[in-house]
Amino acid sequence: MERRTLLILGGSAVVAGGAVLALGPGGPKPADTGSAPLMFQNLAGRLAGAMRIEVKRHDASLAVARSQGDAWVLPETANYPVRAEKVRELLVGLTELRLVEPRTANPELLERLGLQDPTAAGSTASLLRVLDGTGAPIAELVVGRRRVRTQGNLPESVYVRRPGETQSWLAEGRLPLDADAQLWIDRDIANLPRERVLNVAIRRAGEAPLALTRSDGPDGRLQMTQPAEHPPLEQAALDAIAGAFEFLTLTDVQREADMPGEALGEARFTLTDKLAITVQVKRHEEAVWLKLVAEGDAEAERFNTRWRGWAYQVGAWKQKAFVPTLAELRMAEAPAAAPAGPAAPETPAPAAPASP
Repeated sequence: MERRTLLILGGSAVVAGGAVLALGPGGPKPADTGSAPLMFQNLAGRLAGAMRIEVKRHDASLAVARSQGDAWVLPETANYPVRAEKVRELLVGLTELRLVEPRTANPELLERLGLQDPTAAGSTASLLRVLDGTGAPIAELVVGRRRVRTQGNLPESVYVRRPGETQSWLAEGRLPLDADAQLWIDRDIANLPRERVLNVAIRRAGEAPLALTRSDGPDGRLQMTQPAEHPPLEQAALDAIAGAFEFLTLTDVQREADMPGEALGEARFTLTDKLAITVQVKRHEEAVWLKLVAEGDAEAERFNTRWRGWAYQVGAWKQKAFVPTLAELRMAEAPAAAPAGPAAPETPAPAAPASP
């Protein structure tokens, strides 16, 4: 197998689905596939010319395109880069896919294997195509249900057929097809522990500036230093600001120039190890969008290499972590006690009965 050819191919985003069938320990003994024919002969060398990967289903479609060099991107998501290992895993899987057993050729029975027409309503089949620069197919197949064996050390298998044919096959090999394009991109924006945050300067539109500083000591926490006079604040809300970059992940991405929404303000975080991060925040309807720029040494450059040119949508709750208002940080007041009502009139004790 010519794996070196595949190693030059970057990452991908591929969609597919299908239910999973399980064979218990009492299932038939798996066939010896050492001599089973490859589904695609001499594929590895031809994949060097792959320029596009497409997956089509009745309810969704997704494409991954090769851009400059060996990078692969999502054309429908502002050409955002995908994870390199995903394309390698998929294309290696195609080169190693072996036709183990012929199954039904009756078109009326293909649905049982998840191999009906991928465009038909309710179909679980996926049409997978790898195309060259002219749009001609290098490899294409209809992918159906996976078959998972519970016995250990047994390879994965999947039902497949060639487009335009009704003959189905049980094929052995791994085809990593996922229904969510976000599984094929690196969704991590940053993951910086709150203990690294030393100072935060917040400028929210229409609000007075806020400043927070970490208190001294190993257990120090952010405290408000501007304004100096302020109402009691919720420490949990201040801690959320310190943890703004912990497991920060995207839910959508756009080119920086196309960042939607109305500007809410910006925040500058000063962290340990000479790192500073400025965050510009916008809100579009219910969505919160961020643009980030780092300052510092090598760590900052690594962040900027990833962030430069992009705007990220994040969870809406992150708005209060990056550009909160003073009112949002204020400690909730305990409900006032209900006023005491008028005293109930005393009930006179019953008169003692007269003695006989």
